[in-house]
Parts: sequence; C-alpha cells; structure tokens
Amino acid sequence: MCAAAAPIWVSAIAPIPSASAEPCPDVEVVFARGTSEPPGVGGVGQHFVDTLRSRVGGKSLGVYPVNYPATTDFPTAIDGITDAGHHVESMAASCPRTKMVLGGYSQGAAVMGFVTANRVPDGANLAQPPEPMPPDVANHVAAVALFGKPSGQFMSIINEPPVTVGPLYAPKTIDLCVPNDPVCSGSGFPAAHRQYVDAGMVDQAADFAASRL
Repeated sequence: MCAAAAPIWVSAIAPIPSASAEPCPDVEVVFARGTSEPPGVGGVGQHFVDTLRSRVGGKSLGVYPVNYPATTDFPTAIDGITDAGHHVESMAASCPRTKMVLGGYSQGAAVMGFVTANRVPDGANLAQPPEPMPPDVANHVAAVALFGKPSGQFMSIINEPPVTVGPLYAPKTIDLCVPNDPVCSGSGFPAAHRQYVDAGMVDQAADFAASRL
C-alpha cells in the first residue's frame, strides 16, 4: 500500500479483551482490528464487544481477536484472512451451537470481507490464497459488522481487488461508512475514519447483531 494512505488506518489503542472462560460460549465475536492497532480487537472492536455484551442478556459472549500483523505492509492481511477463516471453521465444528458475529474495522473490515467470500477474488496478488470457507459454515454466523471497509477505489490504489461480501453472508451483514471517510467513501477527511464510535455506528451495528442472535 502507498505510505500516504497509512495514517488514515491508524486508530485508538485498546486493551486485549479477556477470552471467555467457557469453551463454547452462546455467542462469539471474531473481530479484526485496524492498521497499527496493537494485538487485540482494537478501539472500535472493543466498543462493539462491550456494547453487544450489554445487548445479549444472560447469554455468554466470547471474543476472538484475529491474529495478523495489521501493519502498513498490507499484503500481510492474508495472515488475518487465513487465521479468521480457520478459527471460524474450527468453531463451527467444535461448538456448533455457538452463534458467531464476525467484524472488522478498516484493514480488518477488508480482512473479514474476504473471509466471507465464496471464491478467490480476481486480481488477488497471492501465490497461495486461502480456500473459501465451506458453505455450511455460514449457518453458524449470525451477523457480520464492517466498519470503514476500504472502497474499491482505495483497494485499487494499493493494487488489490475490491472487497465483496459473499452471497451467503450479505443478507446478515451491516456495512457502515462514516460520511467523508476517505477509506470507504473515496473522498473526505482522514479524521472521519476515526469517528465510528462517536457517530453511533458501533452501537447501531451491535443492535443489528443482537437482533439476529
């Protein structure tokens, strides 16, 4: 990716959430943080987890932070696509009653969007791209929440294919873009990319996900 785009992807530091003590929680959030955020779910992800937890009543809620570099070396996002896909498939097999909520912010939204894809996108600059998840895995995913997903224009600047949510996941996806966020809208102001919590969109996504659990 071009270095000039890098600051847009940086957001607030957030602590790593504690993992659920239960091996098979009622609900699990699988979240990919944005660029340059430390390991964990990131600022947007933490707010989403906390808000969703307040919406699910007595249900237990686990958290899985996607393991990937989240750096400005954007081709390494493949590590996140692979890690998230493997985890979701593993959870579907070992905890079939757990309802998963997939989410991502900024670069993490691109990661999670590609995780849902039903095929390897044309133009992917990968020698060995991960295989799409089996179709039946979608039955274990209740909702997908994407914040500031990079636009096709943004992805073309970094020589990557557009992010397209797969057809099995599209009906259960909320894809949010703050007005004037240049990452997802194609133009605007870098500061807008850091306004998802203040704009109420994280709460909106939590309500959407909770309604599907």
